[in-house]
Amino acid sequence: MDLNKIKEKTILASPALQEYILNTSAYPNEHEQMKEIRDATVVKYKHMSIMNASADEAQFLSILLKLMNAKNTLEIGVFTGYSLLATALALPEDGKVLAVDPDREAYEVGLPAIKKAGVEHKIDFVEGTATPFLDDLINEGKEGTFDFAFVDADKENYIKYHEPLLKLVKVGGLIAFDNTLWFGSVAYDEDDEIFKNDPIMKVVKHGLEPIKKLNSFLAKDPRIESSLLSIGDGLTLCRRKY
Repeated sequence: MDLNKIKEKTILASPALQEYILNTSAYPNEHEQMKEIRDATVVKYKHMSIMNASADEAQFLSILLKLMNAKNTLEIGVFTGYSLLATALALPEDGKVLAVDPDREAYEVGLPAIKKAGVEHKIDFVEGTATPFLDDLINEGKEGTFDFAFVDADKENYIKYHEPLLKLVKVGGLIAFDNTLWFGSVAYDEDDEIFKNDPIMKVVKHGLEPIKKLNSFLAKDPRIESSLLSIGDGLTLCRRKY
């Protein structure tokens, strides 16, 4: 799979504009150790490095967390820890991000950079799957104790994670779902010719149905205020109303 072709399927129709945003704003302000994770991920995982959040999205999340004065956060899906490091850097010295992912090996790719950045003490990494992890937090009485949750995991289970996260995040807190524009594929019907003729979009189609289902559900959920942002591969912010 050609990474350059995949990049062309992001929501920005102009690769030149995408590069402008990254080179003018995101990369110049990127923390040194975040760049180290980006580079290490490319070396280890090649084209799969796109599983990390984009630099401009991480920059946005960092500012958002600071504006919220977030202190306790959740991260569902870690991969090599790019967004995890962005979160840890944005939290105050006594802040915590509780993160879960079944792939410890991937997390350890970014761990040296996390340690070098001096924020490992803010991170509690749990090796495991998200559903039992979230259920355990609820059973432990953690409802309403988190300011923010970032979800970048298995797309087919996004909608299942929404319910427990809505309990765990406090009223007025945020849940952020990544990849909710799914390489721009959400704009097409599943029988569209693009999924038959474009080999990259054939791969992308596998995650299309759960993402579209999630987007429709979130837009109608009366318990939240939501906004689908055209940043990175799409980011939906959900503010818990009650």
